[in-house]
Amino acid sequence: MLKVRRIELLAPAKNLECGIEAINHGADAVYIGAPKFSARAAAGNTLDDIKALAEYAHLYNAKVYVALNTILSDKELKDAGKLIWQLYGEAKIDALIIQDMGITMLDLPPIALHASTQMDNRGVEKVKFLERAGFRQIVLPRELTIDEIGEIASQVNTPLEVFVHGALCVCYSGQCYLSEALSGRSANKGACAQYCRLPYTLVDAEGEEIIAKKHFLSMKDFNLSENLEELLEAGVTSLKIEGRLKDVSYVKNVVAYYRRRLDEIFKKHPQYQKASSGSSIYTFEPDLEKSFNRGFTKYFLNGRDKDIWSLDSPKSVGEPIGKITDITTKFIKINATHKINNGDGLCFFNNKKELEGVHVNRVEGELIYPSILPNIKKGTSVYRNHNHEFEKLLSKKSAERKIEVTIDINELPFGYSLQITDEDDNYAVLNFEYEKQIAQKDQTDNIYNNLSKTGITIFKVAQVNINRSYSWFIPASVLSEWRRLLTDKLVSVRNIRYRQDIVLHKQTSHAFPVKNITYLGNVMNDRSQKFYVQHQSHISQLAFERQPQKDVPLMFTRHCIKQSLGWCPKEKGSKHHPYKEPFFLIYNNTRLQLAFDCKICEMKIYNTSLSDK
Repeated sequence: MLKVRRIELLAPAKNLECGIEAINHGADAVYIGAPKFSARAAAGNTLDDIKALAEYAHLYNAKVYVALNTILSDKELKDAGKLIWQLYGEAKIDALIIQDMGITMLDLPPIALHASTQMDNRGVEKVKFLERAGFRQIVLPRELTIDEIGEIASQVNTPLEVFVHGALCVCYSGQCYLSEALSGRSANKGACAQYCRLPYTLVDAEGEEIIAKKHFLSMKDFNLSENLEELLEAGVTSLKIEGRLKDVSYVKNVVAYYRRRLDEIFKKHPQYQKASSGSSIYTFEPDLEKSFNRGFTKYFLNGRDKDIWSLDSPKSVGEPIGKITDITTKFIKINATHKINNGDGLCFFNNKKELEGVHVNRVEGELIYPSILPNIKKGTSVYRNHNHEFEKLLSKKSAERKIEVTIDINELPFGYSLQITDEDDNYAVLNFEYEKQIAQKDQTDNIYNNLSKTGITIFKVAQVNINRSYSWFIPASVLSEWRRLLTDKLVSVRNIRYRQDIVLHKQTSHAFPVKNITYLGNVMNDRSQKFYVQHQSHISQLAFERQPQKDVPLMFTRHCIKQSLGWCPKEKGSKHHPYKEPFFLIYNNTRLQLAFDCKICEMKIYNTSLSDK
């Protein structure tokens, strides 16, 4: 017998509008920031907005997860406990995404807990521990290979969630302390200053400049849209799009693209099913290159990608459109593979390999008149990072999501009985007293057409079954009113039948896989300490934010600058560099030392800024 798995497309929501559009464009679940304590401090939302989003999502059996995934002080933890009860009891959310283990020690409502990627869930033992601790979904690091994902999935039953699209942090999530050390803005408290996106100069131990002003720690954007089948076969259940700071047009486009890709896979593989109800129809053609991107990478999914960094710029380059064929004092010509429109934003890398952009004032045939004539040569590749016409399409209603229903109209002695049944087998029945009159002509089309007009409702009528003894006359206005009452009642039925999962939390004491908890454990509060002690570990250091450490690694990354420059001592064909190690990255007064642990293919970064000595 075929074992069916429900696959979840999980979308980001900066706010209520983004969340609703994520649902409209095909998401099975949405994750959104809590009013506070979210790992994106700039993306908090009110309780009322989260409640409104949950009400809307639940109509489609879609879920809402709230990110409360920062580490918390003792006072913050107390406030978080009150907030969690409101999120569950008032806003009716489906799960909470957390990082701080102190939350598990609170008096919690019966809400599902998801283990944030901020927990650094990179190994089998850690994931197995979280499963036994009661987590209902576990988010894996972006750095894992498909084999590593499969190895974890083969040993746990808890649904695994992986990122498939969006921005990449160079450091393992939850293990980055650079922003806190340099500016007091903690990534683990949702306030990262993004030092990884800055231009650094790479120098050696003797101060010799190797490469100047490049973005050595800035990664391209993740894109696994061509690897979804591979991920499902490996055992992944939830496919997550990054972007809780992205605007609504990004959410619309990216969600629609992945929805289509997944639906194509489901047609071929019946063992996979959609995790929510309804289908989306779009007024545009989704295209990932038309939304913000720094270029794309598969990162480490099938082994180390050859080109994973956005070395020349951390900004969006968009889609390639062609090369410059002519340039005058007034216009430029491009052998464009796409139509260029008035209002587009174009960009290119200049002779210093710096990204420059121009605004297209007007287009006349092959002639493009930019706002400023760029200092650009023939043959230069040009990209479009703002597609005016595409954005205009997305600024309007760009999708409609409908749940299929069947309506049956049956004759009764005193009138008619109408039943509406949806694709999830929910149904509603209404009986109407109505005096019958024989029609002068056949009423089949009249009845079918008027019962099929579901308008702005969430339903689409796939079938109308008419059961009667004679061709009775029923006015269109009456049929329309019956249909409205019927669909309203089915909406009420769907609301009543939707239930949050009930999770009974139990205290556990099985051994945590790390015996000695250092600053890397991010233990910020007393209850978190109690959790680890209860699970047979010793706390030797508190969280970096509470007890700063000197001369410790501030970043841990699978990305390796030496490897990306072709200097990896483990790879065949790599060159031997002539410089003296250790290497340093310098930006203004910031000086970062690089350390390479080749045995485990990991690069560590230390702060050696003179101002901190």
